[in-house]
Amino acid sequence: MRQARLLIDGAWVDGASTSELRDKYDGSVVAEVHEADREQVERALAAVAEAQATVDFPHYRRYEVLTRAAALLQQRGDVVAAIVDDTGFTVADAEREVGRAVQTLTISGEEAKRIHGEMVPLHGAPGADGRLAFTVRHPVGVVAAITPFNSPLNTVAHKVAPALAAGNGVVLKPAAYTPLSAGILVEVLLEAGLPPELLAVLNGSGSTVGEWLLQSPVPAFYAFTGSTEVGRHIRAAVGLRKTQLELGSLASTIVCADADLDRAATACVGAAFRKAGQVCTSIQRLYVERGALDDFAGRLAAELGGRVVGDPRQQGGFVGPVISARDADRIESWIQQAQQKGADVVAGGTRDGQVIAPTVLANVDPADDVFSQEVFGPVVNLVPFDDFDTTLDDVNDTPYGLAAGIFTRDIGRALQAAETLRMGSVHINETSSSRVDLMPYGGVKESGAGVEGPRYAIEEMTEQRLVTMGRP
Repeated sequence: MRQARLLIDGAWVDGASTSELRDKYDGSVVAEVHEADREQVERALAAVAEAQATVDFPHYRRYEVLTRAAALLQQRGDVVAAIVDDTGFTVADAEREVGRAVQTLTISGEEAKRIHGEMVPLHGAPGADGRLAFTVRHPVGVVAAITPFNSPLNTVAHKVAPALAAGNGVVLKPAAYTPLSAGILVEVLLEAGLPPELLAVLNGSGSTVGEWLLQSPVPAFYAFTGSTEVGRHIRAAVGLRKTQLELGSLASTIVCADADLDRAATACVGAAFRKAGQVCTSIQRLYVERGALDDFAGRLAAELGGRVVGDPRQQGGFVGPVISARDADRIESWIQQAQQKGADVVAGGTRDGQVIAPTVLANVDPADDVFSQEVFGPVVNLVPFDDFDTTLDDVNDTPYGLAAGIFTRDIGRALQAAETLRMGSVHINETSSSRVDLMPYGGVKESGAGVEGPRYAIEEMTEQRLVTMGRP
């Protein structure tokens, strides 16, 4: 049986306890997971802190390690299967996850060569002639990376690779659901030549390992993706230390009547249902201008027709299981609640085990959980609109502000959306779930603070220092 072990002080070791990792589709045991106790967490933190302060890992060497790791990851024959075992994602979703992680590692390596400060024009101040000033950037120290199940390879890469590129040490706590993918990423980094003492892997739950990381004075930076509730707890626990928090979302996309409806329908189906809808920016509210509603609904149905749902390993699989039976219960109950209150099921609405069929709902009461709470499942609400200004207000009317999309040929509407929507990202003629790994990615309001994207994360994971020089 495969083992998901701990990496502490440069060596793979057994945990203080073990648990079973089960397949999300059929429930079979796929691995034994070693979990850390408090002593192991403290030992790992101390070792990484010592290494970060003493191990020579210059900028160009960081570039070499990260770009070699990208090449090694692309060559790994077992990584797609590991992601499917971890998550229940389809093979196609797992392959995309690998491709994106390769890009994230590559970009992080390139950015390691570009870390720079700037000249400060002291000559612009009275009496400062003859003095020079410039800024430099230094690593913050130890980064604690706490990662989610829904991007078990690429989000791990987005936290670990920029931290290493910036010269930090990293203590990684992968999601308890998905330790195999993170383990493979760490293996390729070590094979690529990363000094092993600079990285630790601590499997375990958020209530144990996660809490011990928050209680420790060692980490200087916390990089977390997960719920807003946990994000608040992290902020309260770590005080003045720096954080990068990518939290909850309730994402919307607008389709105007003048849009390319074929293109929009194809994009919206992918954005609503990839990874079984378990993406922070998955479309949950799909606003369609009333004049195009029937046509667009038909195109959605055509896009969904014949899609393969169920076993994630089957050829052409489109949607597999959600991450747990508890989540399947919740999603199913929200769909049923909406139906009982008069919602129409345009597509899907059924369940088989942990598999929720791709579901399109219409005429949903805005107070229903499936509309007002983050579903994190393969469900999209179809909402007609007549007034564009009101629709923008509706999109803004959530506690969250991660991303939104709009499809239109009207440049005025596009710019109005970009100016009005209070989101970390507004995508014109793309869905809310559009993302390129080199771009800044983060939210506002209760969607968090700080940004991913290697260049931008490196800035956050370093400290700026001002140096001034006068003539002797």
